[in-house]
Amino acid sequence: MAEADDDPKSTSGSARPDDGAASDAEPTAKTMRFPSAYTVLAIVTLLVWVLTFIIPSGRYDVDKDGRPVQGSYHEVENSQSFMDRLHDLFISPVNGLYGIQSSDSGAVGPDATGTLYGSAAVFLFVLAVGAFITVTFATGALDRGIGRLAHRLRSRGLLLIIGIMAVFAVAGTVEGFAEETLGFYGLIIPLVLALGYDRMTAVGAIILGAGIGVLCSTVNPFATGTASSAAGVSIGDGIELRVIMLVVLTLVTIGYVLRYAKRIKADPTRSLSGHLPGDHDQAAAIAESEPPPLTGRQQLVLWLVGATFLLMIFSIIPWSSVINGPDAAPFAWELGWYFPELTALFLVTSVVVGVIGSLGEEKLTGKIVAGFGDFVGAGLVIMLARGVTVLMNNAEVTDTVLHSLENVVSGTSSAIFSIVMFIVNIPLAFLIPSTSGHATLAMPILAPLADFAGVPRSLVITAWQSASGWMNLVTPTTAVVMGGLALAKVRYDRYIRFVAPLLLILFVLICGFMILGAVMG
Repeated sequence: MAEADDDPKSTSGSARPDDGAASDAEPTAKTMRFPSAYTVLAIVTLLVWVLTFIIPSGRYDVDKDGRPVQGSYHEVENSQSFMDRLHDLFISPVNGLYGIQSSDSGAVGPDATGTLYGSAAVFLFVLAVGAFITVTFATGALDRGIGRLAHRLRSRGLLLIIGIMAVFAVAGTVEGFAEETLGFYGLIIPLVLALGYDRMTAVGAIILGAGIGVLCSTVNPFATGTASSAAGVSIGDGIELRVIMLVVLTLVTIGYVLRYAKRIKADPTRSLSGHLPGDHDQAAAIAESEPPPLTGRQQLVLWLVGATFLLMIFSIIPWSSVINGPDAAPFAWELGWYFPELTALFLVTSVVVGVIGSLGEEKLTGKIVAGFGDFVGAGLVIMLARGVTVLMNNAEVTDTVLHSLENVVSGTSSAIFSIVMFIVNIPLAFLIPSTSGHATLAMPILAPLADFAGVPRSLVITAWQSASGWMNLVTPTTAVVMGGLALAKVRYDRYIRFVAPLLLILFVLICGFMILGAVMG
């Protein structure tokens, strides 16, 4: 780790992750303190492991496409012994990183043969982003650029928050922009702090901005596309209701974050996240005088940073699916990148930025390693969260939960059915934070129930993705929340206090939209 005196990032207020805690003062021996993200996930892991002994193991039969067949649920005798399950608990962090799902049994283990189930791809992506941000700060370009931008926006900071949330909401509704937001904390947090707000404001802008877009997915191929395909309807079915939801819920969410930001700007002592040493200094420095101009090299570095993030966004959007439907063939110019390519992108551009910034070989390699170290805490949180889902998968309890939800929604009226469909998907979203995984599992079972309730299957899709998006704003088993909070140094309990009123507002509004969808037919 480099010394602080030659590291611009050390005083920038940037997103160096630790355990997700941030407060003005260190807790004393008598102070009650909420557990760190690691402890929260450890508790969740133990609770889920205990529940696997209580919830019966069960399974649906699947068709040739791997989709569950309605009415085929049956309990099964799980072959795991107590020692097997204890072993799963013991190595759950390992499985959460590089566990492989067997193509034969579906069980996840480090020595299985099949497809990667663990979060290694996201883990390495976070480390690569850490290297990129740290190297960029070391050139001095990002500090100075943020300072100059903050000075220009010092009386219009709310416009910046609106812009960030609107862009992220559009990206979320179009292509499921979620885990990719982890790459933006190192840029947005220093800027928001320099404008006189707190870390919770930045967290709200990022998590809630992208999250509300995913909740109201319109043509997102990973959510709406996957669910529509599994339900046997077009991705465009029901888009009118989803567009209305997107506009209304995005405006409500932006207004909620702006209200908090204005309150903190007026009275910093009301901050829910607290302040770390140096957080206040940035706003004071911006208010005093205009920062010095950027050098030619620093301008080039900032252009490269901007181009890198634009390329990341462009490369991950499945343009053909968005334009022509989920089964369309990719365009010739479509990159179709995902985490492996994005990781390589940030590693390569880290080196290029260091060369342009004249860091030299020794300092450049040192900053890359330091960036890995600064962001490894967030990576560990992601790994632990994924390990929880491995326990449920190997104990074969997920299908049992789905079957119980199937029984709840059967035989209700259209309006009640739509609301119940939203509510029953919430616990399933906690168990399966992956939108595509949730859709693949639930839609073949739940979508046909719409036929008996007299509502379109597209409404089931809207209810499902609303539940998934709503739950993923707070669930501790997703990298988007826990990884983001770790990067921002915001405690999970503080975030829950911040977002709880909004969750209630969104819950009520979503139920209203479900009734509207049932009436519209």
